[in-house]
Amino acid sequence: MADRGLGAAPGRFRMLYRNTAVRLSALYLILFAVGAASLVFYVTSISENQLQRRMKASVEEEVGVLDEIFTRGGIQSLLSVLESQSHQPGANLYVIAGPNGELLAGNVAKLQPGVIDREGWTDRPFLYSRFGDRAGGERHMAVAHVFFLENGMRILVGRDLGEPENARLLVRRALMLALGIMGAGALVIWFAIGRSALQRIDRMSGAAQNIMAGDLSQRLPVTGSGDEFDRLSVSLNAMLARMERLDEGLRQVSDNIAHDLKTPLTRLRNRAEAALASQSEQTHASALEDVIAESDQLIRTFNALLMISRVEAGSAVAEMSDVDLGAVAGEVAELYEPLAEDEGLAIRRDLAQAGPVRGNRELIGQAISNLLDNAIKYGGGGEPPEIAVTVGRGDGAVVLAVADNGAGIPEEKYGDVTKRFVRLDESRSKPGTGLGLALAVAVMELHGGRIEFAATEPARTTNRGLTVRMVFPEPKVG
Repeated sequence: MADRGLGAAPGRFRMLYRNTAVRLSALYLILFAVGAASLVFYVTSISENQLQRRMKASVEEEVGVLDEIFTRGGIQSLLSVLESQSHQPGANLYVIAGPNGELLAGNVAKLQPGVIDREGWTDRPFLYSRFGDRAGGERHMAVAHVFFLENGMRILVGRDLGEPENARLLVRRALMLALGIMGAGALVIWFAIGRSALQRIDRMSGAAQNIMAGDLSQRLPVTGSGDEFDRLSVSLNAMLARMERLDEGLRQVSDNIAHDLKTPLTRLRNRAEAALASQSEQTHASALEDVIAESDQLIRTFNALLMISRVEAGSAVAEMSDVDLGAVAGEVAELYEPLAEDEGLAIRRDLAQAGPVRGNRELIGQAISNLLDNAIKYGGGGEPPEIAVTVGRGDGAVVLAVADNGAGIPEEKYGDVTKRFVRLDESRSKPGTGLGLALAVAVMELHGGRIEFAATEPARTTNRGLTVRMVFPEPKVG
């Protein structure tokens, strides 16, 4: 069991490394480490250089003072000052040597050979020993300025490099500690956030697997944080909802075609069979007329289905333009006025508040035609005997309403009448396909709007009427 666990660990790491988030996090961690190391070396180098410049400036200043003391008081004054300063705490390095390089006085026990052979700054740091160091023990590094006196004696004033080195190490340790804490914090945050992100991705993947398995009712999880994952999930959920509606519509169409179109096809067959059995030419002609009428009705049904499919597929989006809703409604109302008069109805228009909407003129006209056709068919019998077509604005929307005073529709059936081929029992005696409102709903969804139903006169107990509203989003200015 232990061997199996050890063998599975590299596989888990390989699977983890295939994750984009892990690879990006590893890359960021490497870049952070390289940047942090570069920053540490840069800062420590700058600090060390600044300390060395300050140290050299201090030595140069002291050399100038000593030179002035020698000029004024001679060698005795210079030796006295050097002897006094060499014993001060934190003093510089002082060496007095003879013309042959022999150390005569100062606070340095031994110098690296050749240090005082040349006048000026030493080319590079040199080694020296202090009084009290064990033989062969600790060796120190320093830089110094050497100048020669007139009598051949040599004076060295220097500074131990321990202070800059200690400062450099102190700064480096502080930076390394700070960056280490930052790195550890970054790892903890990455682990917490990365683990949360991976868990959300796993949940999304699980939902996607269920969706691919055929369950279109599944939705991607939304936490409500509003981050990228939530925005992606909301967009995909909207797409899935549309796919589910389309899939449900397809199933409904298949079922409804099988049921609703079976009857007219059966009638066609029976009439053709009856015509064949009859020897009367008049019967043949009448049967052919009936067959043509049934065929026209079937063609209209299929045309309506094709139009709904085109609209739901969004194939008319490229034909969008600014449409004068009042003008379109007025033209359709004028076209249906003779048919309404035949049914004893008047069409009243109130389009004064109409305005432009962004849409497809033909599809909007077809949707209004369907609403008026339904109102004329089922809107009679009420008072006053009229159909009202109005347009208004409000709450960021443009609303076109078609209201009648007929029997109306029960509120609980508002959702059913927009389904394809659905016809209520009260309307089955009227001609129609049951696709008019389904097409109107599809047109409004294409335009980013919606269809709303309400009773024209809710207070009535009979002939409450029906008002259908087409709610368009108000076009954006600019």
